[in-house]
Amino acid sequence: MSRTLCARWTIAPAIAPRPLINCNRCGGFKPYRCGGKFRVNANGKRIDVWLIYRCVDCDNSWNFAILERRNRRDIEPALLAALESNDPDLVRHHAFDGAMLRDRAGRIEESPGATIRKELLAGEPGCATTLALELRLEGTTPLRLDRLLAGELGLSRSRLQALDDRKRLTIEPDGGRALRKPVRDGLAVRIDLAGDADCTAIVSAACG
Repeated sequence: MSRTLCARWTIAPAIAPRPLINCNRCGGFKPYRCGGKFRVNANGKRIDVWLIYRCVDCDNSWNFAILERRNRRDIEPALLAALESNDPDLVRHHAFDGAMLRDRAGRIEESPGATIRKELLAGEPGCATTLALELRLEGTTPLRLDRLLAGELGLSRSRLQALDDRKRLTIEPDGGRALRKPVRDGLAVRIDLAGDADCTAIVSAACG
């Protein structure tokens, strides 16, 4: 029987990132919140689509470009219909795309809060002495890996560092350096808990 418990954690930011825009009404950089609606503009056969953001203080608008000067024929009808109807899932998809938002706005404000969905892939919690975690990220987050693991597994960050020092914690890619960096999509974390008195409790926490 395998002594390894394999689980997938899907991490989703709890709050959408907010671009920091130089608001011409407020007279300085302000965070802008997603308004939850697209603006679709048709100029002949060309389509422009923006996701509308509003200044948190004065409600001034800023347009986050989603499609620019795109030929209508090149847009899937279902996608165009979703944009025109402000489909909530599509709004969320773009609102939580921190990388694209940063590319458009230059600076963004991100919240470390996140929700974690845990899925058991293989193994028996009552028998496992090793954890193998697959981390998936929906959107971007500044949440550090050591804080994520400490909070979800009930471990102190100093203990995580000690496990890394003793080669009982491995992270691919980047190794132990990843502990102090924001969580990245696709990280694989392996923790050897053999002989630890709280092994069962940690393993149970890993699979929810």
